[in-house]
Amino acid sequence: MTSYRPDKIWIERGSERSRIAENVRRAYQDVPVQSYDPPLKLEHFGFAAGKRQLVLMRHRGSFLHHCPAGTPGLVCCNYLVVNLGANCPFDCSYCFLQEYLAHSPGLRLFTNVEEALAEVDDVLRRHPNRRFRIGTGELIDSLALDALTEHTRILVPFFAERPNAVLELKTKSAAVEGLLAFAPVENVVVAWSLNAPSVIRDEEPGTASLDERLAAAERVQQAGFRVAFHFDPLIALPQWEEEYAAVLCRLVERVNPSRVAWVSLGHLRLSPGLKRAMKERSRGWTLLTGELVAGPDGKHRAWRGLRLTMYRTLLEWLRRWDPAIPRYICMEPAGVWEKTFGEVPTDQEVAARLVGTPK
Repeated sequence: MTSYRPDKIWIERGSERSRIAENVRRAYQDVPVQSYDPPLKLEHFGFAAGKRQLVLMRHRGSFLHHCPAGTPGLVCCNYLVVNLGANCPFDCSYCFLQEYLAHSPGLRLFTNVEEALAEVDDVLRRHPNRRFRIGTGELIDSLALDALTEHTRILVPFFAERPNAVLELKTKSAAVEGLLAFAPVENVVVAWSLNAPSVIRDEEPGTASLDERLAAAERVQQAGFRVAFHFDPLIALPQWEEEYAAVLCRLVERVNPSRVAWVSLGHLRLSPGLKRAMKERSRGWTLLTGELVAGPDGKHRAWRGLRLTMYRTLLEWLRRWDPAIPRYICMEPAGVWEKTFGEVPTDQEVAARLVGTPK
């Protein structure tokens, strides 16, 4: 069970008997609960305090979206995201949610998950000859609150019956107990964001340590599932080569490369609004002092030469580990791909390399 503990629980009228509401009340029996009629306004709490306001609500509108990485001028991997909640029990200093959810704080869990799955099912049925990669970890960690949401209990059997989709559960937690209750499913991949221990310690409070993440990945692999890893965000630490080499050494020691679905690399990306939010919250000062330049999407990154050096170095380490592991870089323009991989694949080509074709 996560260490997350809310100060108050808000349940939208009509959702009181939902499975998630029952789980939440059982887990937090001494936390005040209040029913409400939408809209619920929590702006006065601010972002950090808002995380401790746990909101159970129906989601209005569409659940399934294209990943924001699909920005003009950047090579994309055709990733889709299905949002089953919004906000995160963790509080990483560089998290884009500080800007994205600045005016709608509160940790929201959606109670109408069945409608999300119906939407996904409709897309998969209408395109039986396409193969989709779908993730749940854009606006909320996929596994950190699984003991409350029981999303794995619903998602794993659902995707097991839909061979033209691959589900990615992306996390910075070690909460894999719910997943391990199931027999392995080949098109369900559990992915961890990895970083140097100093970054995890200083910039990712509340998350699992590097060793805890790798131990969880080892357990998941031993249970028969495939795993994936995201070195994102890469940070230009003063001793970045030594620190990331140490991460790779730990990864190689614990994980079987033949069951790694993919590995991605991506540099720290800060929009002007996110930089303002970080300064206002006095977060991530060391991340804001480096030399950052604007990219085609308006986000600031380390200068291109440094990014290329870091990408080439880590990709070579990964190639030595196992050249068969699919690798890609996230939210980078064609020129960076060309100078890193020697080619500029189309979005469809990148996607096909990661998920293959339907059986």
